[in-house]
Amino acid sequence: MKQHIEAFLEYLAGEKNASEHTLKGYRRDLEDFAAGVECSLEQIDYPVFRRFLAGLTERGYRKRSIARKISTLKSFFKYLQREDVIRGNTASSIPYPRLEKLLPKFLSEEVMQEFIDRMPDDTFLNARDKAIMELLYSTGIRISELTGLDEDDVDLIGGMVKVRGKGKKERIAPLGKSAERALIRYAGMRSAGERAFFVNRSGTRLQARGVRLILNKWAKTLAVREKVTPHVFRHSFATHLLNRGADLRSVQELLGHANITTTQVYTHVTIERLKSEYNKAHPRAKRFA
Repeated sequence: MKQHIEAFLEYLAGEKNASEHTLKGYRRDLEDFAAGVECSLEQIDYPVFRRFLAGLTERGYRKRSIARKISTLKSFFKYLQREDVIRGNTASSIPYPRLEKLLPKFLSEEVMQEFIDRMPDDTFLNARDKAIMELLYSTGIRISELTGLDEDDVDLIGGMVKVRGKGKKERIAPLGKSAERALIRYAGMRSAGERAFFVNRSGTRLQARGVRLILNKWAKTLAVREKVTPHVFRHSFATHLLNRGADLRSVQELLGHANITTTQVYTHVTIERLKSEYNKAHPRAKRFA
């Protein structure tokens, strides 16, 4: 099965422009499945899939993780069928577990503003960290998009950045004035000649793990109670725009979502907020006293 997994990953990279992060996830899922299968590809049937999924449940995997693995298997076996490696595709009949709807976690405008405003920018590393947070909140870009930025992608005169998103699709993200100022300060302190815009202590490209460590460090330093991650910045960006009346299609484009249904989850967040405010403010909102 190993050679077919490698061929499938090459197909995803070459034909589907899958990111490194996506490829690592597919590889992990498929190697996990292959490790527990003793029969050949042609002999894999529905009971084999059921035993594998039951094993995941016994090992404590959450429903969302299991759903992701099912999606990986469906894609892999669909590819094998198209390539005439197998005749039938039993994986297509695997049901997904019923998932609970999770609303995105975000910081309030007040918490976000105070968090970023309290950050110092007196040293190179502090200026870099503040620029990262300003950029994440100003544009809502993904962590992989931030770490993938090159010096030429950041237009501080025009006030925008060129972002390479999922599937290597490019889009333009406008910068707010606060982000612009933070990026200009950081750019004036970084060494020229390095292609990557955000660099680590050694002067090489900052990686996703480094960004997460930076956010965790400042959340603890500034005593932010809520969990702070790159996706919390992204969720906060989208939620705050919609709360202030931004058009859903515009937010979809800014986030780089291929499908507007992905963006619509944020409308549920704003509706929940409105209901909460209504229940607190309206004198007859509570049905039972």
